[in-house]
Amino acid sequence: QVQLVESGGGLVQAGGSLRLSCAASGTIFSINAMGWYRQSPGKQRELVAVLSSGGITNYADAVKGRFTISRDNAKNTVYLQMNSLEPEDTAVYYCNAHISTYLHGAVKPYWGQGTQVTVSS
Repeated sequence: QVQLVESGGGLVQAGGSLRLSCAASGTIFSINAMGWYRQSPGKQRELVAVLSSGGITNYADAVKGRFTISRDNAKNTVYLQMNSLEPEDTAVYYCNAHISTYLHGAVKPYWGQGTQVTVSS
């Protein structure tokens, strides 16, 4: 099975920074796109940032210019550097990865357990 282990969440004051990490492990043949989503109470889960297999990034308008997604292929790890955090960024952040588990296998989405990010005023 595939596991995505997230870390780096926590409490930070407005204007501060956090760096989230998500390491994929288990039966992995290849990883295509990786990304981060977030969900706050009463809201739908939304895309924050995505990094395609071709190295193309895409960000939600709300985080553009403040967040940076990156990837370490050797470690099967994706990062989200979050700067200039705002209270509106408070949410549970979920790692997402599109992974195939065997040669020529279907690419399927996998999710991390989520990590809480709380930004105080």
